[in-house]
Amino acid sequence: QVQLMESGGGFVQTGGSLRLSCAASGATFSLRAIGWYRQAPGKQRELVAKVIRGGERSYADSVKGRFTLSGGADQNTLYLQMNSLKPEDTAVYYCNAEQYMGSDLWGQGTQVTVSS
Repeated sequence: QVQLMESGGGFVQTGGSLRLSCAASGATFSLRAIGWYRQAPGKQRELVAKVIRGGERSYADSVKGRFTLSGGADQNTLYLQMNSLKPEDTAVYYCNAEQYMGSDLWGQGTQVTVSS
């Protein structure tokens, strides 16, 4: 079994930066991919970025060039460096892990608030 623990959310002004961390513990060898999703009030949860075991990374168009993933399932820690933050980035950010077998795993979420 795998547990995900997020940290690093907070309050920042437009143009500022934050770094989110997701620490994975337990049977991390069972993970195919790990990444970040976010959910803003009244909106559906959406993929922000993820990395597949082996290194292939993908980003939502809305964050390309501003957000950077580092780490991964094979390193048991995933970081999301968020630069040039905008008010529309305000959301609860969730760490997500895809297993080779079984359902997706989710962290508890961390709030990111960007003021205009």
